[in-house]
Amino acid sequence: MKRVLIVGAGDVARRATPWLVRRFRVYVLLRDPAAASTWRALGAVPVIADLDDRHSLRRLGGLAEAVLHFAPPPAGGDSDPRTARLLAALARRGSVPRRLVYISTTGVYGDCAGQAVDETRPRRAQTARARRRVDAEDRLRVFGRRNAVRVALLRAPGIYAADRLPLERLRRGDPVLDASEDVHTNHIHADDLARLACAALFRAQGGRAYNAVDDTRMAMGAYFDLAADTFGLPRPPRMSRAEIAARLSPMTLSFMSESRVLSNARILRELRVRLKYPTVREGFRAALAKEKIHPCS
Repeated sequence: MKRVLIVGAGDVARRATPWLVRRFRVYVLLRDPAAASTWRALGAVPVIADLDDRHSLRRLGGLAEAVLHFAPPPAGGDSDPRTARLLAALARRGSVPRRLVYISTTGVYGDCAGQAVDETRPRRAQTARARRRVDAEDRLRVFGRRNAVRVALLRAPGIYAADRLPLERLRRGDPVLDASEDVHTNHIHADDLARLACAALFRAQGGRAYNAVDDTRMAMGAYFDLAADTFGLPRPPRMSRAEIAARLSPMTLSFMSESRVLSNARILRELRVRLKYPTVREGFRAALAKEKIHPCS
């Protein structure tokens, strides 16, 4: 492989780019031309196009031998037409990429009532947000089989980093569930997710799904308590599910309606990545000590 295309120019893509540009010619799909200078400074070649405009995607066919697909689906509906348009564009000119890595979500499993979950668990998405990801996964797997493309699906949970911490929520005093009603939550540091995506380009098996999660085994309330203790903020109040329903947004409530304990054995065994932040404790300490996050700033 000599050329890599990044689709979805967000935080994880920025973290992956320094590693990629040392090894490949990296193209990045951008909707906003104003962002081009930022990506050029990182060593990437901007390609101005929009996944919501199929005509703008014509240049993508044959452009790269590998694709990192980090772009989210649209905000509505049960399908992902953005992924459909991307795959149609990649198939143009009879030259498809050899490898494709997609960041999906662990929400495709739905509520598992706190049970242990590995990648063999059937997908039972319960929200439209997760059903859009299921649609994208299905499209990608079909595309891979039809075109001999090695497709890897990284199912990511809550992504955090020094600049993606729940400090503002803690300052607001938003409640969390009582321990008796709490849900198990899963996490991955954005740096580790970027490293997993890069490793998957080389080491993932075709058509394979991977739970891109760390070793943390923690209920949601305990996660917020740990964040509060680490950054010197008050712990959030605990409330029953009925009481919380009147305080939080429907989207936030949806994250409190699903509970699962995800296994990461497959990424450790097959992708052979040693996580920089094996649990959120290491990630929080690094944010506090190295990235100088101050709770009163």
